[in-house]
Amino acid sequence: MVVQYALPRRGVPAPNSFRRWAGGASGVTLRIVGASEGRRLNRLYRGKRVATNVLSFPYGRGRGDVVLCHPVVVREARTQDKTLAAHYAHLVVHGLLHLKGYDHARAREAARMERAEVRKLRRLGFEDPYKIK
Repeated sequence: MVVQYALPRRGVPAPNSFRRWAGGASGVTLRIVGASEGRRLNRLYRGKRVATNVLSFPYGRGRGDVVLCHPVVVREARTQDKTLAAHYAHLVVHGLLHLKGYDHARAREAARMERAEVRKLRRLGFEDPYKIK
């Protein structure tokens, strides 16, 4: 897995953390971006004018790109009362599941994806991200 930083690394987890959370995924590029690139990509590929936390671009067989927008991840972690590491781990797992064909457009698919996320995050030592505190 390749980890790219498109912004200063201050406050962003180290590549080893991202690789551990990705569980040895190969054929994947993980890119950490700022708000302007996050907004541009979300507008270009989803027609939305704001940056989002994670975007996934699958190329088949679990390969592809996962883009994480650092300012959005930081804001959400604070709002959701989570550690930054826990939220980043969740979004890495979430993005990788999208590369493997998981989706959350329908309730049944969302439940399946959430179960997979919770299982993977538990193995990594993180709590259920959907559990309300």
